[in-house]
Amino acid sequence: MDLIEKSKKYLWLPFTQMKDYDENPLIIESGEGIKVKDIHGKEYYDAFSSVWLNVHGHRKKELNDAIKKQLDQIAHSTLLGMTNVPATELAEKLVEISPKSLTRVFYSDSGAEAMEIALKMAYQYWQNIGKTKKQKFIAIKNGYHGDTIGAVSVGAIDLFHQVYGPLMFESYKIPVPYVYRHPSENAEICRDECLHELEQLLKEKHEEIAALSIESMMQGAGGMILMPEGYLSGVRELCTKYDVLMIVDEVATGFGRTGKMFACEHEGVEPDLMAAGKGITGGYLPVAVTFTTEKIYEAFYDDFQKFKTFFHGHSYTGNQLGCAVALENLRLFERDDLVNQVAEKSEYVKELLEELKELPHVGDIRQLGFMCGIELVLNKDTKEPFPFEQRVGYKTSLKMRELGLLTRPMGDVLVFMPPLVSTKEELKEMLKIYKQAILEVPVKEAEYFAGANA
Repeated sequence: MDLIEKSKKYLWLPFTQMKDYDENPLIIESGEGIKVKDIHGKEYYDAFSSVWLNVHGHRKKELNDAIKKQLDQIAHSTLLGMTNVPATELAEKLVEISPKSLTRVFYSDSGAEAMEIALKMAYQYWQNIGKTKKQKFIAIKNGYHGDTIGAVSVGAIDLFHQVYGPLMFESYKIPVPYVYRHPSENAEICRDECLHELEQLLKEKHEEIAALSIESMMQGAGGMILMPEGYLSGVRELCTKYDVLMIVDEVATGFGRTGKMFACEHEGVEPDLMAAGKGITGGYLPVAVTFTTEKIYEAFYDDFQKFKTFFHGHSYTGNQLGCAVALENLRLFERDDLVNQVAEKSEYVKELLEELKELPHVGDIRQLGFMCGIELVLNKDTKEPFPFEQRVGYKTSLKMRELGLLTRPMGDVLVFMPPLVSTKEELKEMLKIYKQAILEVPVKEAEYFAGANA
């Protein structure tokens, strides 16, 4: 059996209909810089940073060396009741670079776990201080925070979550300010309507609400929906006003992706809890963190007999190899002034994306730093989407794969999230491939749809 046959026989891939995989299999063998290579020797631009997490490219010598150096010390020891050197040093560094309100770091292994921890901390915080009625959560429609049951319960993408309804706890859902699909097409009107609806809910229910969870500035898996200016800071003001904790999900947006170290910095928002991951190790090892304030931490600090301990942990929490490479990753951020580089190159990306706006089936382009979504539509004038069953975004991504580029669409929204070190020339070459694929696939699909309905 060759590798392709083995992959079809033994594997079950995440977020993948395996019938699709069997028709279009792909096995990556190696990587160098911002490209990866399959087992047949074909190279591809990694235009979605291996699901949004690669920072410095593949096989970065300094990151490789950091892991090798740590291996000479120890690969792993538990964080239950003790700590280790890189986990301690990394915690200090993370607090230095995070919003001022956040002073404590709790480690885990993935963004979903980081969000699960934030939800449990928020819930137990109110129990520990005697406000036991505050047990409910507010979530944003179209939001995504991961796939564990708590994270799913504060998510709101029916395609992903509906089947698990009986397993989930109920949460209040408020609308996301999706300007492109709002009747007014006006960012301020859209923002204010959404904030008004949130305030009405908080006025009525704040005594039973523990926390609100929200992706920072841009929804990712929900279709790269960019929040209008003033929305995130408006949510912060309302949470403070009605004594509700604000959980900000920076898993996709954190560590330089949007041109700030954390996206909430764009509006000066200081959360009560914040989840982060993905780019924390430069895309090398599974480490995630939940940040929180000293006020929340102190609500758990007491004699053991008071049962205020946060009873939560994972086997690999604070793993030395992951923390060591994360420290080196952050050192490279500083050495290369990477966040400012992303902010500067983002303006160049914006210019390149302007060319795509003129294409016949590009309805909207949403960008914040190196986080971009290109929404394909059947009709630009009416914003009519392609029929779901045509899978235009998926077919376009297969065309891009054929042309030497990998990405993963969100429905008919094409994702462009390149590694942060991508040069201007590389950015230009990648977006040339996007343009070519968009010119070929959606046009043919629109013609097919017109013929089928003639």
